[in-house]
Amino acid sequence: MKVYHSIEQFPSDIKTTLTIGTFDGVHKGHKHVLKRLNETAKKEGCESVLLTFYPHPRHVLYTDNQELKLLNTIEEKIEELKKSGIQHFVIHEFTKEFSRTKSVNFIRDLLVNKLKMNQMVVGYDHHFGRNREGSYDELKEFSELYNFKLEQIPPQDEGDVTVSSTKIRKLLSSGDIEKANVYLGYAYSINGKVVKGNEIGRTIDFPTANILVENNWKLIPADGVYAVKLKLGEEQYFGMLNIGKRPTIYDKQHVIEVHIFDFSKIIYGSEIKVEFVKRIRDEKQFNNLQLLKKQLQVDENNCRNLFRIA
Repeated sequence: MKVYHSIEQFPSDIKTTLTIGTFDGVHKGHKHVLKRLNETAKKEGCESVLLTFYPHPRHVLYTDNQELKLLNTIEEKIEELKKSGIQHFVIHEFTKEFSRTKSVNFIRDLLVNKLKMNQMVVGYDHHFGRNREGSYDELKEFSELYNFKLEQIPPQDEGDVTVSSTKIRKLLSSGDIEKANVYLGYAYSINGKVVKGNEIGRTIDFPTANILVENNWKLIPADGVYAVKLKLGEEQYFGMLNIGKRPTIYDKQHVIEVHIFDFSKIIYGSEIKVEFVKRIRDEKQFNNLQLLKKQLQVDENNCRNLFRIA
């Protein structure tokens, strides 16, 4: 998969089958759109293209409201999209000036003339243009005017629920990791740097690595204790992770800290990837550190049983 950081970077001699969207999470519904995109491109003798905008339009248009948290950083999205088989990923900078582009100019000048769009494949809820005012019916009119084919993919359901990025965000924010992972089709993850903490965990035989997630738009799951898988370099480990304010030690700082099983290396400054497997319990306050230690022993036993490791 080739990655471009503007529409202008895209080669002008490639005929394309294209889809557009944020594709936050690259979840099961997105994967279905991308699968169809690849099939259509192959059938029509074109190359498959996903066009997305970064930063997220809401972060640009509503600068005083940055509350929308995202399932992927742009780097995480690239890694997940590599598995989809699409040939080209175009990341175009979203600015207030770009947001004022008229629909007709966007379709004609950028998609048809610059990206050589031969077909467009869109999801069931696709809107485009200023304030997402462009509808599918409007797209159909443009397709007839500028001679490109158009296909709309129906919603993808998991049980009785239509999969969407919004639903997955709500599940993660409430701590329902397992259902979120089902909708995603993979384990939700965060990437961060290991930083120095207060080292209280060492005093009760549960040393932890504190993780700093530097992207302010990345969604952090609900506070609590989780069973997790970790990747450090090429090595994979198992562990348990706490998100919260550590009420037992009266620490008001909101932290992400992980205890890695059967691990004793010093890894400050290292990049670490954490995959969330299951939420074990809420964060609790204990009367002293010894009671906390007893609970952590129970938590570790539960996590080891889950992972089937001794």
